[in-house]
Amino acid sequence: MWKKKVGELNLSFKRKLSVIFFLFLMCFFNGETMQAAYEEQSMAREMQRIVDGSPALTGALAGISIRSARTGELVYEHDAEIRMRPASNMKLLTAAAALEVLGEDHVFQTELYIKGVQVANVLQGDVYLKGKGDPTLLEKDFDALAKALKRHHISYVHGDLIGDDAWYDDERYSPDIVRSDEQEYYGAAVSALNAAPDEEYDTGTVLLEISPGKRTGKKAIVTMQPQTDYVKVINRTITVPVEGKKKIKVERDHDQNVMTITGTIPEHSVAVKEYMAVVDPTGYALRLFEQSMKKQGIKVSGERKQGKTSEQAKRIATHESMTLPQLLVPFMKLSNNSHAEVLVKEMGKVANGKGSWEDGLEIAESKLELMGMDMESVMMRDGSGISQVNLISANELTHLLYIAQDKTWLPSYVNALPVAGVKEKMIGGTLGNRMEQTAAAGNVRAKTGTISATSTLSGYVTTKSGEGIIFSILLNNFVEDKGIRDIQDKIAVWLAEQENLLESER
Repeated sequence: MWKKKVGELNLSFKRKLSVIFFLFLMCFFNGETMQAAYEEQSMAREMQRIVDGSPALTGALAGISIRSARTGELVYEHDAEIRMRPASNMKLLTAAAALEVLGEDHVFQTELYIKGVQVANVLQGDVYLKGKGDPTLLEKDFDALAKALKRHHISYVHGDLIGDDAWYDDERYSPDIVRSDEQEYYGAAVSALNAAPDEEYDTGTVLLEISPGKRTGKKAIVTMQPQTDYVKVINRTITVPVEGKKKIKVERDHDQNVMTITGTIPEHSVAVKEYMAVVDPTGYALRLFEQSMKKQGIKVSGERKQGKTSEQAKRIATHESMTLPQLLVPFMKLSNNSHAEVLVKEMGKVANGKGSWEDGLEIAESKLELMGMDMESVMMRDGSGISQVNLISANELTHLLYIAQDKTWLPSYVNALPVAGVKEKMIGGTLGNRMEQTAAAGNVRAKTGTISATSTLSGYVTTKSGEGIIFSILLNNFVEDKGIRDIQDKIAVWLAEQENLLESER
């Protein structure tokens, strides 16, 4: 009892001391300073509540950085100086560097050349298709180039059809990509001459669509886009009753364009869509062009091969891609890895004359450093973020997003970021199904990132009272990913809901 009374007296004394100290602070500091201190504590408490309340982060790392978009001042940080894996948040660096190096007017060209003597409708010589990195070439673009050949009244090529991909080096995969990823759309090979199946522009892939067969027991119906014999499909699927399981698996033989589809699909179910990477994207593009030539009635007697365009060849047509700001939309919103690696090689080619990862990354890092980033603290191994060796801190990411605001290309940069809660794919992108019907919907513009044991989100949000906030949330080394994205969403939504969060700055 005596000890309890003493404890109560001590507690009472501590409370009185706290009140006296608070009154002292009120006298010493002005009201704005006290308000700022209160708001900072409030934010810290909320961030800690969100982080501590997630079992998924037990034993994991969380780097959180929150800045004022107006001043760049850090208003909250949690392990924000620790370098972590950024996953596709690395694309924020790649996009900024590409805008600096290549410029907003940059386009990729694909050129068509002929060499030899033309007699009537016969070309006694060769046709060259020269790629310069365009990651958006579609079947219709090859059709247009074939029509250009037809307009030259050529219907027979007594020579070879040659694909020229020498604009970049012959390294097809970024340094740290694992073998199992090479068949996946996100691990597709990179070439200066390539093709995409549709307007999501997953370059170097084909799109397989697997639909239920006509009745139970029959194989599924498989279609390919674009339709080409460059890829062989082995169909080992079976259609099962409506109540059956949908379980489709697609695998590609290593170093071969043989894709095997196995599993079951119920009657009347929605088709399964799978993008699968091809081996040798240059050969893929060349085959599609040859198919386009056949549509125009143009035949080739010689070989289909890869090589450099002859200096004696004459250019007869050029296809230009969309501009860089337009390309950034599918690149950033859909988190297209191949686009990132093409941009790295293109930076090296344009600025240093060498289309390689080594030269491109060197140029990108130097430009980012000139912008004001501390690149000594960053490990940049590729442009996409697929490498597990990439490292950057949350504070460095928010710093990049802050200094980007002074660039003339900022509107193109921000426009390319996914928008929370917007279903339209080329607006909402990878955030289209997140933070719906919250204060963050249509407000948060941020880049997502996901690789094994890594989930990231960095971008911009406006508070309820109109204050601009920059944030980065890097979550690493978790075992279960259930609930991980909820942590990011809760933080972003909380920021969007706040009023006068940065009142002390005014």
